[in-house]
Amino acid sequence: MSNPKLPQPVKLIASVFSQAQDLISIVIKELSGKFGETDFVSEVFPFEFTSYYEGEMGKGLIRRFISFNEIVSPDRLPNIKLYTNETEDSLLDGQGNRRANIDPGYISLSHLILATGKGYAHRPYLRDGIFADLTLIYKDKSFCALDWTFPDYRSKEIIELMNTVRRKYMFQLMGLKGRVSC
Repeated sequence: MSNPKLPQPVKLIASVFSQAQDLISIVIKELSGKFGETDFVSEVFPFEFTSYYEGEMGKGLIRRFISFNEIVSPDRLPNIKLYTNETEDSLLDGQGNRRANIDPGYISLSHLILATGKGYAHRPYLRDGIFADLTLIYKDKSFCALDWTFPDYRSKEIIELMNTVRRKYMFQLMGLKGRVSC
């Protein structure tokens, strides 16, 4: 028999993309106001792995990844996704199209989970219309893609970026040494 226990806190991350760097900066500031100070902001990456968003958001999308200093309980993910959806809605253009896309998730020692509103075989339901997308697993000293991993998250650059954020998270966990409260 296994005895239930609270999970380790996790490292909150987000991907933010838009056509406009200044709008990404506004979103990062908004998220920092809600979830606390960022401890990592990536360089700007072109968002070129799919044309899925072009109809709504246009061409020439750029993206930044961020992580937050405060580690959180993984059960907060649905509320975080609902908040980022509200933030996206607050930035709609005059025709009701998104100008920014925010994909929150978290890094644990064993995986990267993204939040989504779309269910699928590898996306267990959490609550309130939010599913967990198992995007990467940590194996053999690196994050590794799975059969269903999005093409951008399979890239060497994004995997190395997530490995960097995971190392930061590991140092945070070592600093807690039994002081964890979720």
